[in-house]
Amino acid sequence: MNNDKINLQFSVEEVNLIIKALGSMPFNQVYEIIGNIHQQANQQLFGIEPGHEGHDFQLKKDK
Repeated sequence: MNNDKINLQFSVEEVNLIIKALGSMPFNQVYEIIGNIHQQANQQLFGIEPGHEGHDFQLKKDK
């Protein structure tokens, strides 16, 4: 797999939809992608550093 990185911007609602769609795929094909999305979202939305995420949850941001 190519290690080049790109940055994309999505709303929280769009990210939740992407995670839901990935959830319908075989776990062994998507678990790393879902984990990566959660890690980056937690960092950006809540300032949570990698390794301190706690429980898995659907992304929600207080308005």
